[in-house]
Parts: sequence; structure tokens; C-alpha cells
Amino acid sequence: MKILLLAPHPFYQERGTPIAVDLLLTALSRRGDQVDVLTFHEGAERAYPGVTLWRICRLPGIRGIPPGFSLKKLLCDFFLLVKALRMAARGHYQVVHAVEESVFAAMLIRFFFHTPYVYDMDSSLPRQLTEKIRMLKPFLPLLKFFEGCAIRRALAVVLVCEALAQIAQAYMPRKLCLLRDISLLAPAGSATPLPELAGLKHPCFLYIGNLERYQGLDLLLESFALLRQSGLQASLVIAGGIAADIRRYQDKAAQWPELREDVRFLGPWPVARMADLFAAADVLVSPRIRGNNTPMKIYSYLHSGKPILATDLPTHTQVLTPEVALLKPTTTEAFAAGMRQLIEHPDQGRALAERAKALAEKQYTFAVFERTARGLYDWLEHATTQA
Repeated sequence: MKILLLAPHPFYQERGTPIAVDLLLTALSRRGDQVDVLTFHEGAERAYPGVTLWRICRLPGIRGIPPGFSLKKLLCDFFLLVKALRMAARGHYQVVHAVEESVFAAMLIRFFFHTPYVYDMDSSLPRQLTEKIRMLKPFLPLLKFFEGCAIRRALAVVLVCEALAQIAQAYMPRKLCLLRDISLLAPAGSATPLPELAGLKHPCFLYIGNLERYQGLDLLLESFALLRQSGLQASLVIAGGIAADIRRYQDKAAQWPELREDVRFLGPWPVARMADLFAAADVLVSPRIRGNNTPMKIYSYLHSGKPILATDLPTHTQVLTPEVALLKPTTTEAFAAGMRQLIEHPDQGRALAERAKALAEKQYTFAVFERTARGLYDWLEHATTQA
């Protein structure tokens, strides 16, 4: 098929949605499709057979575009819309694959050029916007109306988790496809200890991901402080985040003198070295406090062979169960109790980790992802041919 894929973010970067797009492009390239990718001006170059990468013009002063809604992203979205319309006018595409908010560009392309689109729904935009910008809450019904229009008019809707599938199902889409994220864990390299972790106490708790507030880093630091104040020895490693967020949480950790030597911020950590980092940890944590989509890191956590401690919210529980992870409420006392439980009962942690790894190897691999993506595009090819 000839596909226009709209990716409204810096590409390629090692963070959730760009990684998911990278996996999809790999699958479409291996399927033999011809794909034009339109994305932002930022990001590393990537090459795939049959795939051409196009970018919007470089915008003066627009750098470091963060995840989620921002004025920088909104401006880039406008330029992506303009270029997408131009490409669609001359590209003779069979389908537009629209990621996140680029679905509204795809709707205009459908209106003007009658090209069907796939809505790649990585999150619920109304919920995401109103959680980040509280003043938009009165406009939630209007935002849901637009979301519903995007879903109903799509030829297919691609989702990463059941919570989003439930939202989309209410609008009676033509086709839903659950295309889950997968483990990104490569085989561990050298067993040589990481110099970044020299001198840290064990057990070591590890968080990896961005440091946006919804990820629950405040809860994590407060829980770890409570654990240390109880007399238990442990360390906490936090990998990921931009400089401003790291400074904010370093300042917060500095409130507790007993954490000075036991909390370490590593900054951005490459996916290729994630296995080495996991190997050095004893427990992996995901303290997320908001959101409905499952964090991509959870699939690598499952595959790691290390016990997982996570909050008992749908963002986690649609993948994690008490059989494979320790789930605790989003209170400081409860999360600290979960930390203590895994320290004091290592056999429980090992059993959870073994079952988690078996689950990841069965359900969350690239082979499963590719099979699902191929099935979707086989259906799309038939549907567009019959139209």
C-alpha cells in the first residue's frame, strides 16, 4: 500500500510514541508497503526500506519539544497540517495513518481528497488536555465531541490498551485494532558494574521514564523517604527526564538529608543500555498517579526478570495483575509498604518476576506486534480496494 503516516512529534527520539512509530514503520517496511512519514523538524534520522522521512520546516526558537500538549507542539502541528495537505494533494495515497492529534489533519485530507484514514489513538486527547490544563475542563464535552467525530469517521482505530478501546467503542467505530506496545529489552551486555551506580546500597529501586508530574515521582520520593526513615537501608535510581524536571526532583529529594547518598538521578538513558540498568536493580517501580494508557516501560519491566511495584490504577492493572506485580494504592504509606514488602519477602518478588517474564515472552514481543500490524494492513488493503 501507499501510506502517508503523520507523526506529530520529534522523530526519532527514545520516548513512548516515537518508539511505537518506529516499531510500526519496521513492520510496514517488512510488509513491503511504501510509506511517506511526515514529522517534526526535531529528531534523529532513521532509515527503512520503502520508507521516506519528510519533516516540517525548521522553526526558529522551537527546540526541545516535550511530550504532551505545549505551545511549541501546537505551532509545529499547524505546519504539519499545511504540509500534510500539500502532500496528500499530489501523493495519491491509499490511506493516511494519523498518530494522536494529527487525526484532525487526516480528517481534512479525507474531506478534500476522499482518502480514508486510520486513527492511531495513543491517548484520549480530551482527558490528556483537561488533566494538563485545568481551565479547559468546562470544554470537556466539546473536546469529546471532536474525539468522537475522529473515531466515527476513521476507517480503523488503533489502540494501545483496553482503557482506550472502551472509550473508542462508545462511538461505534468501523474497526478497532488493539496494537499493544512491547518489551524493548535487548539481551544484557557485559556484567561489569555500571560506574553510574557505584557505591549505591542494595536493595536498589529503579524508575525509568520521563519525569512529568503524572508519572508520580513526588509519590515515589515521599514513599522512599518514609521507607528510609523507618530504618531500612535501600537506594533509589531515577533514569530519564529533561534537565528542568531533574533539577526539580533533586531539590525535592534534598528535603530529606538521609536521602542525600541514596537517591541518584541518571538523566536520559538509552534503550540499548536498559538491560544493563535493569540488571543492576533489585525492584522496578512505576508510581504513575494519572492517565489511562499503559506506560511503555511496563512491557520491558515485565521482561526484565525483576519484581515490579506499581500503583493499582487502570493505567497499570489492564496489563499488570497481582500474579505478576505488587500493586499498591497511590498513597505514600501504601507505596512505602510495598517497598518494604519486597525487601522483607524476596521470595515473593522472585516468584512475581518469573511469572512476569513468562507473560512478556508470550504476549509482548515484536513478533506479536508485527503479526497484529500485518493483519490490520491486510484488512485495510482489502477495504480500500473494495471501496
